[in-house]
Amino acid sequence: MPKTSARLLALLSLLQARRDWPGALLAERLEVSSRTVRRDVDRLRELGYPILATKGPDGGYRLDAGTELPPLLFDDEQAVALAIALQIATTTGAGIEEAAARALNTVRQVMPARLRRRIDTLQVTAVERSAIRPDPQVDSSLLMALSAAVHAREVLRFDYTPASPPGVDDNGVQTPPRRVQPHHLVTWGGRWYLVAWDLDREDWRIFRADRITPRTPTGPRFTPRELPGGEVAAFVAGRFRGSGGSGDWPCRGEVILDLPAATVSRYARGGVVEELGPNRCRLVLGSWSWPGLAAIIGGFDADIEVVGPAELKDAFAHLARRYANAATDAPPPIQ
Repeated sequence: MPKTSARLLALLSLLQARRDWPGALLAERLEVSSRTVRRDVDRLRELGYPILATKGPDGGYRLDAGTELPPLLFDDEQAVALAIALQIATTTGAGIEEAAARALNTVRQVMPARLRRRIDTLQVTAVERSAIRPDPQVDSSLLMALSAAVHAREVLRFDYTPASPPGVDDNGVQTPPRRVQPHHLVTWGGRWYLVAWDLDREDWRIFRADRITPRTPTGPRFTPRELPGGEVAAFVAGRFRGSGGSGDWPCRGEVILDLPAATVSRYARGGVVEELGPNRCRLVLGSWSWPGLAAIIGGFDADIEVVGPAELKDAFAHLARRYANAATDAPPPIQ
C-alpha cells in the first residue's frame, strides 16, 4: 500500500480528472479498501478540499467547487502547459498581463526543480504589433460579462461605438442600444469578437468586444440559432474574408509557377500546392480581390501560367498596365 501522503495525492488527482467517482472504483484504482478511501476523503476535507459524497447503488465522491481555492494538483505535462499558457497570455488582448505574470510566478515557486528548469529554458517574448494599428486591450470583466450572456443564452443590450463616444453617432445624435442574441465569444488576429444574431437587423453580426458597452439587466432567455455552415470558425473566417459564412475567399484562382513546390508552399499560406516537376508546381490560392490575388502570385518572382478563371487573367492584365505606367513618367490614362 502506498504511503498516506502519496495516496492522498493520487486520490486528489483522480477526483480532479472526472466529475463523479464510485467509491468501489476509487478503491480499485488506488488498490486499497473502501474504508481507507473514506478515511482519505476525510483527510482531504480537513485540508480544505470540498468533497461531496454521492448516494445511490454506486455511491461515491465528487470534488465540488468551494468558496476558496484549495491547493491544486497537476502532473508534469499539465504544469508545463500551464506555465507556457501564462507566458503567452500577453498576446490575448484580454487585459490579464499582470495577473498572468503573478500566476506564473506562483506556479513556478511550487514546481519541482526538474520542471522549473524546463520552464526557465522556454522564454517567450510577445512582440507587439505595429503602433499604427495596435491591438486594443479588452477588460477581463467585459469578457466575463459577454461570456456569461452567451452561456446563459440571454439577450444582450449594449452600446456599440465604431468611432464615436458611447451611445452617440458621428452626427452627435443619440443612438439606441443594440439588441442581440449572443452565441459565441471568439478571438481572431489578437482581437476579441462577439458573434451574435442582431434582433433589429434580423441577421448575423460580428462585433468587436472592445467597442461594446453592455447595459444591464440582460434580456430574456432565447433558443440558440444554427450558424450558417454550422461551424463558428468557418463562419467567422468567411465573414472576414468577405464570403459570407462559407469560410472561403471570394476570389480563388489556379496558376502554374516555374518554382519548386517546396519553395512555394513555405509562403502560400492557405494555398494548395501540387508538385508538377523539379522546378514546376500548381498553386490554388484565394484572396479578397482578383487584383490582390494577382499581386500575391506575382510576388513569387517566377514565370506564371494562369489556369483560370478568366477574372484572374484580367487582373494580371490590369496590373501589367498599372505597373507599366508606374515605370514611366507619363501620367496614367484617364478612365
